[in-house]
Amino acid sequence: MTQDDNQGAQPPQEPPKRGSMRFQDGSTQARQPSLAEQRARQQALAEQERQEVLDAEATRAADKKSSTKRKILIGTGVTVGLVGLVATFYTVAKPEEVTAVCATKDTEIVQDDQNCDENYVRSHGGYSSGGFFFMPIGVGGGYNSYRYNYGGSGAIGQRVSGGSYTAPSGANVSTKSGKSVQRGGFGISGKSGTSGGTGKSGGS
Repeated sequence: MTQDDNQGAQPPQEPPKRGSMRFQDGSTQARQPSLAEQRARQQALAEQERQEVLDAEATRAADKKSSTKRKILIGTGVTVGLVGLVATFYTVAKPEEVTAVCATKDTEIVQDDQNCDENYVRSHGGYSSGGFFFMPIGVGGGYNSYRYNYGGSGAIGQRVSGGSYTAPSGANVSTKSGKSVQRGGFGISGKSGTSGGTGKSGGS
């Protein structure tokens, strides 16, 4: 008796089908974002705009601070410059005060101020020339010569110490007794009306 050899046998399995890809054509509609996605996108845009505004304000504040600092520095520089200019002006405008003493021409011995006073010298038969004052010695004839020393010191009868025999330019010069010899200012020397203010030095 023959039996069916195929009884109970399983049919052969079909090979698995390969996957397929679907392509969208131009008529396919894009999926609309959900409400949550739209809200998140709006929040992101709003945050970006807010950050841009903050950055712009920070930039303006920094520029304003820098500009203010520059103005302060410039103003300070101008103020310091003006103060220096004013100080220089007053330094120049205020003449130096110098004391003059009358001394003999050759020995440089300090004499009474009247021996260098043109009016006094003339009233006693003397004369002045080139910054020197000549007083007659007496009956025997001849003259003693005197001149101003500017800035020197010493008591009458002593040798003058320091100073110069050239009148300082732009200075107010006066004797110890208060007689004005020269009035100066702005670097220009002036005369008080006496030949003692010429300040010239030279021989007799």
